[in-house]
Amino acid sequence: MSNQPATMPDSLSGSSSVESDAPLPGLLLISSMGQPLCVPLPLDRGALVLGRGDGTSAMPADPKMSRRHATLTYDGARFHITDHGGQNGTYLDGQRIDKSVGTAQLQVVRTGDSLFLFFADLRPLFKGGVQQEGDRIIGPSLRLVLAQAARASRLGKTLHITGETGSGKEGVARAFHAESPHGRGPFVAINCATIAPGVAERVLFGARRGAFSGAVTDTEGLVQSADGGTLFLDEIAELDLAVQAKLLRVLETCEVLPIGGLRPRQVNLQLCSASHRDLRTEISAGRFRDDLYYRINSPEAVVPPLRRRAEEIPWLIDQALRSIAPHLGAHSTFVEACLLRPWPGNVRELLSEVRAAAQSAVGLSARRLEPQHLSPRAGQPLERPAQSPAACAMLWHPPVPMAPAAKAPPRELPDRARVEAALSQCSGNISAAARLLGLHRTQLKRLLEKLGMSPERPQHLGHPEQTLDDEGE
Repeated sequence: MSNQPATMPDSLSGSSSVESDAPLPGLLLISSMGQPLCVPLPLDRGALVLGRGDGTSAMPADPKMSRRHATLTYDGARFHITDHGGQNGTYLDGQRIDKSVGTAQLQVVRTGDSLFLFFADLRPLFKGGVQQEGDRIIGPSLRLVLAQAARASRLGKTLHITGETGSGKEGVARAFHAESPHGRGPFVAINCATIAPGVAERVLFGARRGAFSGAVTDTEGLVQSADGGTLFLDEIAELDLAVQAKLLRVLETCEVLPIGGLRPRQVNLQLCSASHRDLRTEISAGRFRDDLYYRINSPEAVVPPLRRRAEEIPWLIDQALRSIAPHLGAHSTFVEACLLRPWPGNVRELLSEVRAAAQSAVGLSARRLEPQHLSPRAGQPLERPAQSPAACAMLWHPPVPMAPAAKAPPRELPDRARVEAALSQCSGNISAAARLLGLHRTQLKRLLEKLGMSPERPQHLGHPEQTLDDEGE
């Protein structure tokens, strides 16, 4: 399914208004009689008359609209919409208006079975509108982010993507990969939040046989698997500090050393990272390394949330219905109900809830989706349960003494093989080896003593003439 043509009113044909620097206010027709659309309707000399079209103009041929249904004006700060008294009325954000109303914010207008959005500037919508490319719905805002990702992939080897959960960060990462010189190589994606604690290093960098109990064969890490392509680390802020240190070394040296390995392997890859958290805040809290942040954070692509890409919603609803119940249509009031919700889970949540609504409609033998098929909680902000009055009253009393909190279990220290490998890689320099292992220099010296590895004579490294301590420190 391709985008419906953004038909331009005759008053703008041959005009340079779209190319000028001045904003172009008006309405965007986004849905009519159950079909997703993307038709910009600019104001002509400060006014726009909405009415039933005859199939030859930009207005929809909606039988439930009057020929002269409503008029929209814009004074440079506020839109004003006036209903002309038709039988089916004019609705603003689901409420029928009485004669005339003004608003300064983007709102949803329903006339008959057609839906419109206010836009203070329609110019971006004349440059591609909303389109479906493969399984992705792409509107103007998302298209700008994808173009930014494509430029980043041609000019560098890293991109950091931020955005709310479910907003489409992986799609941007795939665009970064596809447009890069590594586009023919593998695209290896992993959500760091799904990696069990303690195994991230093995998952990312691999391990050699005998490196730890249970390592009976050599295993390749995801970094090695992405050689020649792109490694996408979603929710990178979930990696612990030691793994972050090793990842930074891979980016700086283009070499990866598996656990228990003695010789690093060259890799040629680009890294795309993503997080819904603010990495600067994570650095302040001591949960993210500042040196890794400076290495991956620029350039940065910000994926806007779905509530700022409302023109995509009718298309996403249509896509979800075609995948689960092609015989169902979506009534304009159902699409309107979706447009009026903030969708904190963004595209992922919307698609899931539309499929659930379709299942409900099928169970009720309905022909089309209507608002009652949508869960009341769908697309609504997540709220904490309200406290009972008794619970609130407890806040005024001195707290009950509690047992001391249990100490967090100590972080597992690297084994002898990893220490030897790190020292070998760093030519016996304790500070450098400690950084590679994610330890403090003093911690590493104590660990050497515990393992019986003298910091004075590292014969096991084959460098009897060099000391492990750092001169001048």
